[in-house]
Amino acid sequence: MTDPLVEAEIGREQEFVDQVYRQLEKSTTAARQLAREGHERGRLGHEGGLVERDAMVFQAARRIAQLDAAHEGLVFGRLDLRPDVDEEPRYIGRIGLRDENRDSMLVDWRAPAAAVFYQATAAEPHNVVRRRVLRCSGPTVTGVEDELLDADAETDLPIVGEGALMAQLSRARDRSMHSIVATIQAEQDKAIRAPGKGVVTISGGPGTGKTVVALHRAAYLLYTDRRRYESGGVLIVGPSGVFMRYIERVLPSLGETAVALRSLGEVVDGVRATRHDEPAVADVKGAERMAEVLRRAARQQAPGSPREFRVFWRDDVVVLDRGTLGRLRRQLMSQGRRNRQLPRVARTLLDAMWRQVRGERGRERGREAFDEELLSNQQFVDFAAAWWPPLDAATVLSWLRDPEFLARVGEGLLSAEEQRLLIKSWGGDRTDSRSLSVEDVALLDELRYALGDVPQRTDDERDLDETGLLEGGVDLHELTTAADREYAPSSRAWAPPTNRIEDDPFAHVLVDEAQDLTPMQWRMVGRRGRTASWTIVGDPAQSSWPVPAEAATARAAALEGKPVHEFHLSTNYRNSAEIYEYAAAYAERVGLDADLPTAVRSTGVAPRVVEGVADLEAATREAVVAVAAEVSGTVGIVVPVARRSEVNAWLASWPELAADAPGARAAVDSSVPPSGEDRVVVLTGLDTKGLEFDGIVVVRPQEIEDESATGRATLYVVLTRATQLLTTVS
Repeated sequence: MTDPLVEAEIGREQEFVDQVYRQLEKSTTAARQLAREGHERGRLGHEGGLVERDAMVFQAARRIAQLDAAHEGLVFGRLDLRPDVDEEPRYIGRIGLRDENRDSMLVDWRAPAAAVFYQATAAEPHNVVRRRVLRCSGPTVTGVEDELLDADAETDLPIVGEGALMAQLSRARDRSMHSIVATIQAEQDKAIRAPGKGVVTISGGPGTGKTVVALHRAAYLLYTDRRRYESGGVLIVGPSGVFMRYIERVLPSLGETAVALRSLGEVVDGVRATRHDEPAVADVKGAERMAEVLRRAARQQAPGSPREFRVFWRDDVVVLDRGTLGRLRRQLMSQGRRNRQLPRVARTLLDAMWRQVRGERGRERGREAFDEELLSNQQFVDFAAAWWPPLDAATVLSWLRDPEFLARVGEGLLSAEEQRLLIKSWGGDRTDSRSLSVEDVALLDELRYALGDVPQRTDDERDLDETGLLEGGVDLHELTTAADREYAPSSRAWAPPTNRIEDDPFAHVLVDEAQDLTPMQWRMVGRRGRTASWTIVGDPAQSSWPVPAEAATARAAALEGKPVHEFHLSTNYRNSAEIYEYAAAYAERVGLDADLPTAVRSTGVAPRVVEGVADLEAATREAVVAVAAEVSGTVGIVVPVARRSEVNAWLASWPELAADAPGARAAVDSSVPPSGEDRVVVLTGLDTKGLEFDGIVVVRPQEIEDESATGRATLYVVLTRATQLLTTVS
């Protein structure tokens, strides 16, 4: 039965929201007109007009992007303050908006005037009498939820609903994380508005809102110091592509589009990896000692490159033998990164060769003639380019596929078994076409920095030096032909990154699920944040990295010298009390040192445990169908890695959960990110990191625990993903 009071309040709020959307359309029209005017300025035919055009078009485009992104849930909050403070209600929204008279209609949620929306509590109301949350579907108000914060204030304001936070928590989850700016509580707000410099760490157990708080902090920083963070960029790093697509709507819905969201397999520009190595291989690739293995690899002579050069000049036979070339290589490497030495290579070789000239005719001709003749000798140019080629990280990583090469650079660092595992993971030969794994990306980045960028010469430098000599060096990479590239297997599938090292750093770096980063991944992410401020989110009890002390050392090195501000969240808003009690009991039983937050919501429904099943498919099907029937949102089927294909096949054959079944669309391939319509999805334990579902069915939990050295932590994560229903099938 409809409540007349609630309907009346929704109607009043709808009138205001309609006004806001009309103003939004006017603002969008004005921004587009500004863009058109900017383009017209560019037709004036002088430099000033072009500058004005660029400025106007840039500002207009940015505003249009903000306005377009703000349509979903544009207005979400209202504050009614004490009459002696402000008689007019204050509406809070995704962006700030003014009417045609320049009066404020909507306060941007990040503005100081909106701070009390999150900070006010019944104990400290901050002059707020009533806080109202508006629930909207597009431009339509579907509900309101009120909290009376100042019970002593004289007011006739109606109070409706069950309270904003509990209403948000009971919402069904779809395939994208909902922005919860409207329900951020006081302890979360402190972390969001923490100082912009240094490092902010946000810790807490499952369901405490760490990710959402961190994302809103990124949006808040962009709002408070837009010039710095827009020009320098904000990098958000998450554990997987599925997770990053899950959260990608949050920041745009807050009006922020100047943010790079990347999974750990996408941190390096131009590289994208989604496949994970098996745990034993991942443990080797993630270890700190791999940095030294790769440093050694970057210093090796290119496989297949020439070992000797011989030329007759006047009365002398000039020879660069293996010993001489080894000494010259060490000399060059002592001066810095390998690729940075390219301009010095020709001069170094010529110096060594000139010292061998003893004949009278050669000495009479002199050094200048010697250099000129050798530099015009195609054999010498070909030799030099092949002996010291410009290298990319993908090429050097491919060298490690050779067992002899890996044994040489891994001596004293990698055991024979570890070398075998690595060779197997890379295919064992140079014709393997498999893509990089997520764990390989950090190795690729390590090699990028060990090799350095190839120096780029300006047009002016080339004009001044027609011979290729400049300050005692030659840019050999400009002389290299396709025939000189025999050192690099043309069949390799690993593409080099597209950017240069100097383009890597960001102004702010946010790392989610930080407890999972390996030492090598901390080195990779740390390079992007050398001069940045940081937000780091994590829970050690959920870690999938087996050597936390080693990761902690690498993390400390990445953050060296930066002040740290620590925040801890203690309330579990995700799980029902019944579900989290079950997960917490598991954590205590298996000895995890878990941070156990307080779950504030009860459903009265305990987790269902199905044991001793004879027909696993039938039992799983029954459990999934039951959960899907009881919840209106998403359902996750979490399986051991070895069973993923099997369960995907089952799901595809279940008619009541087939893709065309009304209301029960299923994603049957978890390697493809689920769309917004997918209700049922099959995931492994690690895939669930950072995600949440209305219902979870865990298949063979013991097998998930046994999969790796950190299997207990992974299963604990799985058990804390459900908001309403949890079923385990053993």
